[in-house]
Amino acid sequence: MAEQSARTTSGGMNLPNQITVARLIVSVIMFVTIPLGWYWISLILFVLAAGTDWLDGYIARKYNLVTQLGRILDPFADKLLICGVFIFLAAEANSGIAAWMAVIVVARELLITAIRSFLETHGADFSANMAGKLKMVFQCAAVVASFLLLAMSDAPTWLPMVVTALAWLAVLSTVYSGAGYVFKAIGLLKTL
Repeated sequence: MAEQSARTTSGGMNLPNQITVARLIVSVIMFVTIPLGWYWISLILFVLAAGTDWLDGYIARKYNLVTQLGRILDPFADKLLICGVFIFLAAEANSGIAAWMAVIVVARELLITAIRSFLETHGADFSANMAGKLKMVFQCAAVVASFLLLAMSDAPTWLPMVVTALAWLAVLSTVYSGAGYVFKAIGLLKTL
């Protein structure tokens, strides 16, 4: 997720925001390809969408193009991508992603978004931390491995174990980072 710049403008559809909108569109297309069983295409679309998450934030910070629209769109696009892909993969047999895992991912994202929104409207800084970024890495790795497992008709025997390990790492890091944000929020609430 893009960190906020020292200067946030009200500007509209600049390059970072266009990249974010492209991520939204690519995500929706991917949600169509998953139930169709087009897993290689889904994998490519996911990697493309996840890569734009880093790109739009980098451009926005480097060129001081952070906008209010971007601060709304970027987290929404991130949540749609990661929550949506976990939900769709949980619905696919043999994906290695269980429904309860998707519930944990979605619940964490909803909770942290609500907390962040409340605290930032009260002037508190609730930026992403390293645990949150690491969580995203594990989630993306689990998704990529799951797509590979689904796409390969003759998957190596070790791949299901890798998917399971990465899915568990994704869930554990999701819970860990979520707990960290909750404890941080409790501390910040005492100062409001």
